[in-house]
Amino acid sequence: MRHALILAAGLGERMRPLTTHTPKPLLEVHGKPLIVHHIEKLVAADVRYIVINTSHLAEQFPDVLGDGSHWGVRIRYSYEGPVPLETGGGMHKALPLLGPEPFLVVSADIWSEIDYATLPREPAGVAHLVMVGNPDFHPKGDFALEDGRLYEGDGPAGAERLTFGNVGVYRREIVENEVAGRFKLLPMYQRAIEAGRLSGEKYEGFWRNVGTPAQLDELRENLDSRRA
Repeated sequence: MRHALILAAGLGERMRPLTTHTPKPLLEVHGKPLIVHHIEKLVAADVRYIVINTSHLAEQFPDVLGDGSHWGVRIRYSYEGPVPLETGGGMHKALPLLGPEPFLVVSADIWSEIDYATLPREPAGVAHLVMVGNPDFHPKGDFALEDGRLYEGDGPAGAERLTFGNVGVYRREIVENEVAGRFKLLPMYQRAIEAGRLSGEKYEGFWRNVGTPAQLDELRENLDSRRA
């Protein structure tokens, strides 16, 4: 994968007041903006073109990150306007910047030690999702995983119900025929599951959602203790 999309267009409402004047992806963790950790991991996985979708306080992203030359990559921005387009709409709008090949997508508001280089460059279906164990705030999970395939509900016997870790590899076709505008990606996942074209894998390493001030504090404390 040479292209990646970092989802950074959220309004950061649950992170207020920290996001009143700073977009959530630009909040610092260990001395650098959260989104920079993703950029560095993408560079390590040989990604050379990164698209960042923006909305809330969008002008701050190029001010902080520039064109990517600092990391040896090219960064382009997909501005969605004052109201974010949701994941599906945001991905659709960014397609002209992403090229024809499958691309990696990661949400800016997570932290993980996933090695992006280990993800498939060519998904077997329309997308390949990284799943994680169900966190306390999402105990019922999203999809069931069995033998590399994702299912709705409980899935077949022996399947494990897991939570989408907000990292995945996508083919353009998952959204390219949709009408431009604001829409969620969930219906596309559901159609892909029905067609047997949504694969996945379970990641069992360190992963955290960073959606609230408490979660941000917990991440910082956890990383401090791990490094100590």
